[in-house]
Order: sequence, then C-alpha cells, then structure tokens
Amino acid sequence: MAGLFAKSASLSLINLVIFLYLSCLTANLTASTTTTSAVKTPSRFATKLIHRDSALSPYYNPNATIKDRAISTLKRSRARLACLGAKAGFSSDDDTRAGLVAEDSGAQFMANFSIGEPPVPQLLTIDTGSNLLWVQCLPCTKCFEQTSPIFDPSKSSTYNPLPCSSPYCTISPSDKCDPSNNCKFSHTYFDSTKVAGLIGTEIFTFETSDEGISTVPNVVFGCAQDNDGYNGQPSGIIGLGPSNISLANHMGSKFSYCIGSIRDPNYPHNQLVLGDGAKIEGTSTPLEVYNELYYLTLESISLAERRLEINPEIFKRTESGSGGTVIDSGTTVSFLATGAYYVLRDEVRKLLDGRLEKVEEPGVPSALCYKGNIREDLTGFPDVVLNFAGGAEVGLDVESAFQDYGEGEFCMAVQLSPEGSDLNVVGIMAQQHYNVAYDLAASQVYFQRIDCQLLDD
Repeated sequence: MAGLFAKSASLSLINLVIFLYLSCLTANLTASTTTTSAVKTPSRFATKLIHRDSALSPYYNPNATIKDRAISTLKRSRARLACLGAKAGFSSDDDTRAGLVAEDSGAQFMANFSIGEPPVPQLLTIDTGSNLLWVQCLPCTKCFEQTSPIFDPSKSSTYNPLPCSSPYCTISPSDKCDPSNNCKFSHTYFDSTKVAGLIGTEIFTFETSDEGISTVPNVVFGCAQDNDGYNGQPSGIIGLGPSNISLANHMGSKFSYCIGSIRDPNYPHNQLVLGDGAKIEGTSTPLEVYNELYYLTLESISLAERRLEINPEIFKRTESGSGGTVIDSGTTVSFLATGAYYVLRDEVRKLLDGRLEKVEEPGVPSALCYKGNIREDLTGFPDVVLNFAGGAEVGLDVESAFQDYGEGEFCMAVQLSPEGSDLNVVGIMAQQHYNVAYDLAASQVYFQRIDCQLLDD
C-alpha cells in the first residue's frame, strides 16, 4: 500500500496545533500567592523535557511493548479528559477549584531542576492544567516515593517561609496559618489525592537545553509535607496555568514548548522555554481562560482541502460553561465531541476502507483502526487541519492523526469524547513538530511548524 495516497499529496502542509495530565487537579488552594519582590529574573531559560516513556524517566518500563504503551496512553488520556471536564464544570467562585489529578496520568513530560542552596536535584512534571509549583519537603507527615532526594528547607540557606502577614497569603475561609504564623496551602485533587504544607520562596536552578544552568530567585512554591494518595515518581509539579502564582507568570507571562516525534520517547530536543525569550512566532489565535484552563476557538476541521460539514457550535463553550475546545499538555491523544468526531471518522473511512483492512482493537472501543504501517501505507494521506479563529491552522500529519499499536495495526489518534461529555481537547500528540507559544498578557497562542532541534541554544 506504499504511496497509496500519492495523488492527494499535493495538499498544502499547514501548521499544527494544540497541546499538554498530571495535575488534573481541582484543588483547595487555601493560600493564594504571587512573587514576593521585584527581584529581577532571567528573561529566558530553556530546559529539556523528558518523555514519560524515555529511558531517563522513572516510569520507564523496558519490557513494555508498543501496544502496551499505546493502550496505557489512551487510558491516561481518558482519565485526564474526565478531570478536565470536571474542572471546566466548576463554578468560577468555587473555592475548591485549583487543578486536576495528582496521579501519573498527566505526567507526559518532566524537567530536571534543583532547589535551594546548596542545590537539591528534583524531577518535576510539566502541566499547563495546574498553577502552583510544588515539591515534596521534609519533614513530611506522609511521604510518597520519588526518585530524587526529598528537599529539606531547613538545610537551605535561601529558603524563606511566607508569613501570613504577607499580601501574597490571601485571606481564605479556612485556617491559613500555622502556629508560627507561616502561610499554609492545601490541594485536594479530583481523585481525592491531597497535598498540603507551607508556602515559601526559594531559588530554583534549571538545567538548560545546552547543558548549562539558569537560576531563578524568589520563586513562590508549595512545600508539600502532608501528602495522601499521590502515586507519582516525580517530586511534584511545575504549574504553567494562567494564575499569577504559576511559574509562567513569575517568568514574565510567556512560555513555549516544542515537542518532536512522540514515536521516539528518547527524542533529545523536546524543550520548554520560559520568559521573554520564548519563541513567539508563527500564526496566532486568541486564548481564553475559563476555570483556569486554556481554551481556543476552533472554527472548523478540514481534510483533503475541504472543510468538513460540522456545526461550529460543537466547538464552542456554552453559557453554562460546558463544552468548548481546550489545549492541554497532559493529554496525549485528542478528543472530539460526538457531532464532530463521527463526521471526521467517516471521512477518514472513505479514504481507507477497501484499501486497508479495518480491525477492531479491544483496548480502543469506538476507535477507527486498520492493519498496516503508518509511514508506509499512509504515504500521501492528507493532513487533518484544525482551523482556528484569527487564521491559525494546525495540520495533523499521519504521525499526529494516527497512533501505532504494534503488531501491524494503527488507530486514529483523535478519539471520541465519552458519552455525556461535549468537551473537545487538543492533545500533545497533535502538537508534535510544532513550537507552541503562549503570550498570556496578550491572550494569544502561536503555532509554528519547525524541527525542534533548530531551537536548541
């Protein structure tokens, strides 16, 4: 079947979108905080991102097959979707809203950094669905297993607890102070996982993509000492959400990430850039924040240079807050609401049925799956193009639109949102080979198709 779609290869390759689960949390943030001073931070730092299936990851399983990883990816993505939907459904004044879920389902990419002086190495999950940066600290009432040393603030010369008198320790209905008058925090996740402790400030040192280091002083973070139900191996979470407590806003409200091939978990050029030096280039689309999630205005979907007959209302958030299109770094595959998914699926079937053998994949109910090889049998297959407000277009090539399940099978990597859900999610797989840049101050997201290696310092 090689070259089966060569005639349709005249399609223009268009730019691709979307994006980043771990902290599908909706947490009790009993302390609202921001940076504590006007200390100047670096205008840019870039750090390598580690894929969860990489040999450098604590989740790495050398015995896992391609099918094992694919099914695990789908299960995590569905769990993440459920959390996103629950978080999106919270009323804007609900004081329990804060994040997603604390288990490993959102841990798609992680980054190395060090905290304190002397520096203590840590491994954190990157999550655009969370806000607070937190790490596990000693002494802890309940500790979870982690691969890095647990940070002990009493041994750092640069740690400072945040006093309750600080304007950054906002008054809340619950008890926010410890006996020493230090500011406390508590996150309760959708899965009932809880992390709690003290808010403090500390110096963070990041490994850069060129094997150098970048130091950021006075970062506000949660020192988690009472942790119940957390199953992760990383030390905590770097929240890149829209709140003023997130590291993204601490660094100047701009950040970008570039993800190479998901097929290769050891791809060495995945990177995150924070600060004014983030690469803000490409085509842009308006960014909307609702219940601390990032929403985009998806207007239509095209295939073979033809816009599909999908009611655009399917992609919009309703007045009650349901539905809409979220871009998320913790969800691997993408999801479409019923009215959009079946239209796309049927158009794909018209191109493949009768040419490739359709198969049922037990681990992927309702998915469209075929026997074959993505790279060989889908040569020339047209991009699935996501058309966003403002003219931004993101093209899903065959490696972004389909997922390898091993044993000579592959399935569509755009899945059906579960019954009862009208949420659309652009997952990280759809963002492959793109530099995705967020300008929070300007409320814009930029997409630029690029070889991530070209962005290395």
